[in-house]
Amino acid sequence: MSKPNPKVALLIETSRGYGRSLLRGIARYARYHGPWELFITPGDFAQALPQIKQWKGDGVIARVETPAVARSICAAGLPTIILDLSQNLPFRMPGLSRLSEIVSDSRGAAKLAAEHLLARGYTQFAYVGEPRRLWSENRQAGFRDRLAEEGFEPIIYAPPRQKQLRTWEAEHDVLAAWLQALPKPIGVMACNDDRGRQVLDACRSVGVRVPLEMAVVGVDNDELLCELASPTLSSVALNADVGGYQAAELLDAMMNGRRRKSQQLVVAPIGVVERRSTQATAVYDSDVAAAIQFLHDHAAQNIGVDDVVNHVQMSRRALEIRFHSIVGRTPYQELQRVRVERAKRLLIETDLSIPNVAKAAGFNSSVYLAQVFQKFMKQSPSQFRRIHRG
Repeated sequence: MSKPNPKVALLIETSRGYGRSLLRGIARYARYHGPWELFITPGDFAQALPQIKQWKGDGVIARVETPAVARSICAAGLPTIILDLSQNLPFRMPGLSRLSEIVSDSRGAAKLAAEHLLARGYTQFAYVGEPRRLWSENRQAGFRDRLAEEGFEPIIYAPPRQKQLRTWEAEHDVLAAWLQALPKPIGVMACNDDRGRQVLDACRSVGVRVPLEMAVVGVDNDELLCELASPTLSSVALNADVGGYQAAELLDAMMNGRRRKSQQLVVAPIGVVERRSTQATAVYDSDVAAAIQFLHDHAAQNIGVDDVVNHVQMSRRALEIRFHSIVGRTPYQELQRVRVERAKRLLIETDLSIPNVAKAAGFNSSVYLAQVFQKFMKQSPSQFRRIHRG
């Protein structure tokens, strides 16, 4: 029997999309199976456990960033789930190693980022990570391994070693010079959306054109950060909402004695949410490049291949031959692919009905959306939404 109104501390950042998505999933579980009394302090990664004696809590889900928080959690002895325990801790503490964790699939996310850039024809790649972060090193390894399968090797950014150069204000010029010196065109993966925004800022300061010279993709799909970036940032979405729900479910079982052994939950990547920073292709044919740009800019409108042909002012047959030889798809196939990507994003990020998703993505009807979506994704739009939104 479940304990009535358990008290649960959530030491999870609310300042980032990943943390907010986890919290949404936890709140959803607590709403369906609670009520739970939730302790939460809105803010960044720095968090603190409430005073145990006064609080009298029952469980904890936490990101541990400092030894002080780690000591508090170990001393409390409560059922606890740690975020990214095996990938994130800058220190080791024996008591933590016995706890359950929820961890993002860093290698899987990097694989999707690599495939996103490969699909756009890039043959030159780079990676910008965070120093001394295992999750960043895992994403770097996943990116490198997937590219190696295609015979490519990414150029790896080496952050400054000097402590005085580690602030963004000091590092900006170092990163900007490195990006400017990279061969072009090139596809760049940033370890997360914060780093992706920094890459875009640095590119803008030295005149590197994104996405024409450099395509940039991040990880986490923090909608606010990605949409406020200039240009908007493409990013690998992680199924954190479902991960949060599963973490709450596991904690509930732990608090009620139904599970005693530690367990690892994995937050799987969903796919790349494409925005302006990768809406280009590494092509040298100006007509094909113009056709691609027109497709991406107007896919949500009622356009067809004839509109693309009129835009580039060449015969349909000539465009199809040159387009397919460079992109590997016909203009019609590319238009469908872009519309499916837009539909995927709407299904994940909004509560629009399927007919309205179809309209917003550029499909004539929900029936046609379902046909094309099934062809590309091997599942219906409603199945996709149910799986990726839990």
